[in-house]
Amino acid sequence: MQAAATPEVFVYIRAIMAMIIGLSLTRLLTGLAGIVQSPKKHRVYHVHLGWVASMFLFIIHFWWWEYRLGSLVVITFGVYLFLISFCCLFYFLSVLLFPTSIEEYGDYEDYFISRRIWFFGMLALTYAVDLGDTWLKGQTYVHALGREYLIRNLAYIVLCVVAAWTRNRRFEPHEGCPSSCKSARP
Repeated sequence: MQAAATPEVFVYIRAIMAMIIGLSLTRLLTGLAGIVQSPKKHRVYHVHLGWVASMFLFIIHFWWWEYRLGSLVVITFGVYLFLISFCCLFYFLSVLLFPTSIEEYGDYEDYFISRRIWFFGMLALTYAVDLGDTWLKGQTYVHALGREYLIRNLAYIVLCVVAAWTRNRRFEPHEGCPSSCKSARP
C-alpha cells in the first residue's frame, strides 16, 4: 500500500481514533452512571472504581497528546493500523472494567479479581504500545520526555505483570499517585 503524505490523512485517522476513544469513554461513563442509578444492585469495590478513574485519566491524557501525530510527514497503512489498534486497547480495557453483565459474579470485587489477568495483561500491553506511539512522534519528542518516561512505562509494565499474577488485593492505586500509578503496598 502507498503511504499518504497529505494533512487530510491525519484528520481522517484522527476521526476514526476519536470514534473508538469515544466508545471507551462512553463505556466508562455508562458504567459509572449505572452505579449511581442502582447503587445497591451490585456491591461497589473501591479498587475497581480507582481503576475506572485511572483509565478515564489515561484515555484523556492519551487523546490530549495524540495531536503530536500531526507532525508525521508520511502515514503508512501500518501506522494507521497501529494507531487504530492502540485505541482499541483502551476500548477493551473499558469493557473489562464495565462488562455487559456481572450477574454471574455477584459484585464488582469478585468480577475484577476474576478478570485481573486480562485487565492487567492488557494494561501492560497498552503501556508497551504507548512506547511505540511515542516513538512514532519523532526522536525530538522522545528526547523531550526524557529517560523518566521510558523508566516509568517499563515500571508500569512490570507492575502490571505482577498485579496480573498476584492474588494480593492490596496491589492497588494509592492516593497522591499520578494518573495510572500503581504501587504494591506493604
